[in-house]
Amino acid sequence: MRVLLLTQWFDPEPTFKGLVFARELVRQGFEVEVVTGFPNYPGGKLYPGYKIRLIQRENIDGVRVTRVPLYPSHSQSGVGRVMNYISFAGAALAYGLFGAKRPDVIYAYHPPITVGIAASLLRLFRRVPVVYDIQDMWPDSLRATKIISNSCVISIVSKVCNAVYRAVDHIVVLSPGFKQLLIDRDVPERKMDVIYNWCDEASMVHQHGELPEDFPGSERFTIVFAGNMGKAQALDAVLDAAKIVQNKMDRICFVFIGGGVEVDRLKSLAKEMRLKNVEFLQAVPMAKIGGVLHKADALLVHLRKDPLFMITIPSKTQAYMAAGKPILMAVDGDAGELVNVAGCGVLAESGNPEAIADAALKLYTMSASERDVMAMSGRKYYQSHLSLKVGVSRFAEIFKKLVK
Repeated sequence: MRVLLLTQWFDPEPTFKGLVFARELVRQGFEVEVVTGFPNYPGGKLYPGYKIRLIQRENIDGVRVTRVPLYPSHSQSGVGRVMNYISFAGAALAYGLFGAKRPDVIYAYHPPITVGIAASLLRLFRRVPVVYDIQDMWPDSLRATKIISNSCVISIVSKVCNAVYRAVDHIVVLSPGFKQLLIDRDVPERKMDVIYNWCDEASMVHQHGELPEDFPGSERFTIVFAGNMGKAQALDAVLDAAKIVQNKMDRICFVFIGGGVEVDRLKSLAKEMRLKNVEFLQAVPMAKIGGVLHKADALLVHLRKDPLFMITIPSKTQAYMAAGKPILMAVDGDAGELVNVAGCGVLAESGNPEAIADAALKLYTMSASERDVMAMSGRKYYQSHLSLKVGVSRFAEIFKKLVK
């Protein structure tokens, strides 16, 4: 069976459904062609070694990758982003109509919605079924992150999204909450499936390596937050929790590893608060992050309290479960429910410093064997329900069903 993967972002760019996904499809017997752009995300600048051209073909581990031109941009400028999205969608549509060998099924990755528009048109003109993978709920996330605040524009985006949802043959979402939201918007339940995201499993396997400088020693109980530190993560609440913990137990240390627009402000705030139990460390390459997570005593997930985030499962959740460490889950809704079902962590209310502090203290006062049970439960649940092999097998079932 021939599958065309239509995605604006692909390796070497960071993406959930990139080369690992395509390679596993090939391993499971599919012929795969990826149609993507020239790598420029998230900085908006072309990656070294790439130059915009009419078309570029690569073959990576049996995966055919076709890159089409786009306008590279990921600035705060709305015009720049629109040009980036539209240019890729137009080029991908042209290639899909006139250059690509006819596939049996099209897989389209959302966001942006322009990829969904291109996939819908390819479906119309080439009579090929489309599976639409929604990783970010538009226009809800645009509104929540204030990327778009104009109500008229939000309304237009909503209508376009609904048109794409009606046009595609099947929709895959990353959480039960996403599915219910689409049901509430009159998308038929029969054309939807929940397939949880997997993590970069290879990175989690490599649990040995050099730790970042200033990583606390074994005398401290480390609770690690690894990843982007932006507005959505709302980590002020975690610093407030650290202040509460500092007054009760000086062995617990909160470690923040990564980058983001909020890092400098958070560092300044921690200094103002005279927090001695907080460390900010530089980002670690993905290939080495497994070793860092392995050295932590517990791992932290936090998002701002928001209706959208209640139906979102942050990608680090799966990585933390695969790493086999207890989780302090401070995200309400689906993410918390996943950790609860898996039995792999302690829950705290998002944005509530007292609750986060209580959860940190609870993890610390547990016996090592109790924490080990949580860790093993998380890893076992990941392997049985969330792994790459399980997720791709479910996609494969959908593809085969649509082609029959």
